[in-house]
Amino acid sequence: MGDGILGDETTGLQEWVRQRRVFLISSPSILELHSVVLRPLSERAANWHVLEVPEGEDAKSVGVAAGLWGEMLEAGAKRDSRVVAFGGGSVGDLAGFVAGCYMRGLEYVQVPTTLLAQVDASVGGKTAVNLVRAKNSVGLFNHPWRVVADTRLLATLPLEELRSGLMEVVKMAVLSDSELFSVLERDLEDLLEGDPAILTPVVAAAVQAKIDIVERDPTERSERMLLNLGHTLGHALEAGLDYQFLRHGEAVGYGILFAVRLAEERNLSVDTANRIRRLVERFELPRLPVLDPDALMRLICRDKKVNEGGWRWVLPVDLGGCEIVSDLTEAVVRRELEAFLAELESAR
Repeated sequence: MGDGILGDETTGLQEWVRQRRVFLISSPSILELHSVVLRPLSERAANWHVLEVPEGEDAKSVGVAAGLWGEMLEAGAKRDSRVVAFGGGSVGDLAGFVAGCYMRGLEYVQVPTTLLAQVDASVGGKTAVNLVRAKNSVGLFNHPWRVVADTRLLATLPLEELRSGLMEVVKMAVLSDSELFSVLERDLEDLLEGDPAILTPVVAAAVQAKIDIVERDPTERSERMLLNLGHTLGHALEAGLDYQFLRHGEAVGYGILFAVRLAEERNLSVDTANRIRRLVERFELPRLPVLDPDALMRLICRDKKVNEGGWRWVLPVDLGGCEIVSDLTEAVVRRELEAFLAELESAR
């Protein structure tokens, strides 16, 4: 990770692609903005194939994945060919899934171009595509050979994308780093300016916190489930709004607010709950349209974190500490969800 790191030969990328057939998976907007930075890699590859996919969550479908496998087969992809994911979180999720399944696994690298992808989506090896109304429901753990996060690429991001990415930093701070939370409280406005020099240490801290958890639990058997803070309701909101209305980080922001509400009913102090709320509210999340609680509850029940044994929620217990709880009944969640949505509606 670093400002201009893509041009640094110490990343090992130039040797990794040398004399290989390389498949670059990206979206049209990213290629238009940033494809020039990959020219040194393309010049070292034996063959360089650019595979374009739709923008955003539209890329993450079984149909798009099947189309890529067909293109790779026609272009002569072999077991030792390479895949480069070049884009935001959706491109990275899709490309990692495609690489992991083709011929039982090709090596791939993540070159994330958004803050959300650099701080979260590219790290940890989770890859997936969506089914209708069920986000990330078909996928596999497939760790990349390397993640190269060049913060210089963030300079072109709109404010909304910076906010979305920084919400994942908030998540990591609430989860495991109270000092990082204090930095966010102090410097949020400067961070939203997108200056790589200011963003890099904050992003690095959040990434390191995630890596520490992933290394201890790479396939989410226990502790790694904590990384889902805010994602249970967040994913339901994304799916319920057809992946069109909210960016991922915005949905997670609402999910964090709901988790705080549930935690207050247990043992989270009022002071801590209010600090978290105040920080999230400074992000000025888009106002939600009127939502049906019953429809959201159905989507929550499809979430991967709901297993045969029942519900699992990640709730803060203190600033920098969370727990996984499984004793919240459906009735309690429904009651709190209805009250949460009613409060949001009254504030419109």
